[in-house]
Amino acid sequence: MVDFSELTPENINMFAMKHYDNPSCVDEAEFLDDLKRFRYLKRLFRKYDTSGELKLRLIINHIIILSNVFGVDAATTLLFFKIESEHWSLLKTVLVYLHFMPENDLINVSINHKVMAKLGHL
Repeated sequence: MVDFSELTPENINMFAMKHYDNPSCVDEAEFLDDLKRFRYLKRLFRKYDTSGELKLRLIINHIIILSNVFGVDAATTLLFFKIESEHWSLLKTVLVYLHFMPENDLINVSINHKVMAKLGHL
């Protein structure tokens, strides 16, 4: 039995597999495609840092799909593990907007009010 009390690079994929629930998944390739969404999100967050371009709808879509296949709690855990800490403010903002995370969780990570205002206009 794998211990998930502390997630590490060695056990994160096992954690993801344990929580993966996609009834339409027919092979490992689909699971790996869903894992690629984390990389897509990292890319979108980096693009926002470097160019200021924020593709909120795409970010929201990826997060919703991840929460559908992993469950909200596991998806949130995986997101904070896989996304660099410098992007946590943006991530937390979107998760709070989607009601996937209470605003008072991770109180050391602030909400990005500029992004929250943009989310309010979607």
